[in-house]
Amino acid sequence: MVRRLPSLNALRAFEAAGRHGRMTLAADELNVTHSAVSRQVQHLEALLGVGLFEGPKNRLALTEAGTRLLAGLTAAFDQMDVAVQAVADTVDGPLDVSCPGTFTMRWLIPRLYRFRDVHPEIEVRLSASSHPVDFKRDGFDVAIRAGKGPWPADAEVIELFGERTGPVLAPSVARHGRMDFSALTLLHSRTRRHAWQAWAERAGTAIADSGGIEYEHFYFMLEAASSGLGVCIAPWPLVADDVISGRLAAPNGFIDSGQSYVVMRRARQHRKSSLFCEWLAAEAKLFAEA
Repeated sequence: MVRRLPSLNALRAFEAAGRHGRMTLAADELNVTHSAVSRQVQHLEALLGVGLFEGPKNRLALTEAGTRLLAGLTAAFDQMDVAVQAVADTVDGPLDVSCPGTFTMRWLIPRLYRFRDVHPEIEVRLSASSHPVDFKRDGFDVAIRAGKGPWPADAEVIELFGERTGPVLAPSVARHGRMDFSALTLLHSRTRRHAWQAWAERAGTAIADSGGIEYEHFYFMLEAASSGLGVCIAPWPLVADDVISGRLAAPNGFIDSGQSYVVMRRARQHRKSSLFCEWLAAEAKLFAEA
């Protein structure tokens, strides 16, 4: 198949000018002069035999043909960018990391400055998600998840630490020594509806099904617990700092939940994702030992 396309420089110049709506902004993006962008656009118009812009120079507007061409070119350049990033092996540029929101807020972000200190050239872009990982569908490079698996066959999986869970509540509500929580309001989150039942079975205790209060987000539930509204089941990594600082109390301690926190990366490894995963594994080891 022979593709009869105009020059890539002309297409890039027009796409940038059409997207910004001004030749000067396109020139800044492409690091060329205003006249260079204008010449490339004029060359493209002559080659295609249609006008792509209309109106005065200071108020350019796309023609119908220009609008159609811009839509196709922007989508094509976006796809090209994704394809290039998928095979590029550099430490430059952003690293997209998918991670459950509460884990991001309470464990990852407080430690992320140490990665930035070592690798300031790598921009870590975080997105919150707990959904199953599909590297063929999703655009991120690295994913952190908690669970039992099975994990995607096309990903390299590194276990960070086993999960331990336990009841936490405000110190003003807690008593010294182990507690039963039958007289307190049980707090739940939609993301872990059966956390109390799972903990009770592993702890060898019984929990009355008294309803309690359910929160849409896990961190809402943790804030409710720290405010004295009840008691909830939480994983140690998400409340460690609060327990150590005295903002939350854990009178019954924490027990193994049967799940693990893992980090996954695409089977085709890039140096920046390898560097991040190696750092993350080292941080997890320090946390588990502490």
